[in-house]
Amino acid sequence: MSFTRWALVAMVLSVSSPAALAQVEVVGAVEYGVFETVKEDFEPGERVLTRRDQPIRQTTEVPARLGSKFGLRYRLAGKHKADTPLTLLYLTPGVVTPDGKRHDKFEVVQALVSGAETDVMAFEFTEPHEIVAGRWHLMVFQGDRKLAEQAFHVR
Repeated sequence: MSFTRWALVAMVLSVSSPAALAQVEVVGAVEYGVFETVKEDFEPGERVLTRRDQPIRQTTEVPARLGSKFGLRYRLAGKHKADTPLTLLYLTPGVVTPDGKRHDKFEVVQALVSGAETDVMAFEFTEPHEIVAGRWHLMVFQGDRKLAEQAFHVR
């Protein structure tokens, strides 16, 4: 058998292996909005520890202030720790960090946690420079498959 045939056989075997075909699926409705908190006045750098089942007020309007936390909560079926991780993509209206760099997107790679009942993708304004009015778009991917997305308007 020539090298080309071996390469083709190896490619077919790798594509048809169970690990290569493992994909998660969103189950049920995706919750989105602003995560509720009883605290109102936040200091720069301050975060409040919250429970996994923190209530979400369904809205696409986000207050432009420290402590605002917005995003998605969803359930995934078929999670296995060794599967392709999730990519959380945050498209921003242009966050300028203290070093002067502009960030139109933030990308986070997150391993799958098979025992977690729900997964969360959220952004919390903890520093004044993060608070940028405009359209924020949050998307969850596994590989090149989009699992969930939601746009928010920070005002």
